[in-house]
Amino acid sequence: MENILEIKNLNKEYKNFSLRSVSLNLPKGFIMGLIGENGAGKSTLIKIIMNLVKRDSGSINIFGMDNLKFERKVKERIGFVYDQCYYYDHISLEENGKMVAKLYSNWDNEKFNRYLNKFSLNKKQLLKELSKGMRMKFSLCIALSHGAELIIMDEPTAGLDPIVRNEVLEELQRLLETENLSVIISTHITEDLEKIADYITFIKDGEIVFSTSKDEIEDNYRIVKGSKDVLTKEVESLFQGVSKNNYGFEAITNKGDEISRLLGDKVILERAALEDIMLLYKK
Repeated sequence: MENILEIKNLNKEYKNFSLRSVSLNLPKGFIMGLIGENGAGKSTLIKIIMNLVKRDSGSINIFGMDNLKFERKVKERIGFVYDQCYYYDHISLEENGKMVAKLYSNWDNEKFNRYLNKFSLNKKQLLKELSKGMRMKFSLCIALSHGAELIIMDEPTAGLDPIVRNEVLEELQRLLETENLSVIISTHITEDLEKIADYITFIKDGEIVFSTSKDEIEDNYRIVKGSKDVLTKEVESLFQGVSKNNYGFEAITNKGDEISRLLGDKVILERAALEDIMLLYKK
């Protein structure tokens, strides 16, 4: 399977934070979700991918090219969608498109207008008159109109109501079926990723906890609930995180079969959602 993005042993050191030995791959034509609490390193990783921040060591290949040596060629083929719409508020959507078109050799104005119509956006309307959801759709129009093959989205659905969020997610899925696209989405809204992501990368304190297919996570990770009486050292060694209270414990594990073998019906095992995994790993 061809990888559109390959990151190997990436490191970046700050005074109070560092990314350490980050490695991940995104196969072509798939969606990867980045999860992790605030300050975990998601935005830093995205900035390094975009070469907005210089890495200290490691390698990043996008479309088979080093993202530093071939920065211009790489960025020509990436569409970036922020949590905010950083274009020109005081001019129309059509005029914004003309401004952005100057930055890309592959700009397709016909495609830009087609996507404006698809998203029910009036090209004569001023950007400042759009709602947040419509601004997000406009950002997608821009990203899709210069032949982008990789779309990178940083908190794209933050602050959107559930209906608009769902519309954006459904459109992303449709685009993957019709366009030559791969997508990276960094978000705190794990429910969104459970709907559309193919791969999940979980970053905690600057390190990768896991980067794997969503199917593998669903198959392997379980929540374990039971009485604290069963918590021996052997049992706890099978947990990635555990929360204890006066009534018992709740833990996360990717070794459910071993837990069942050791404890049988003394505990309850349930399928873990991404949010459960994040919360219990923190414990």
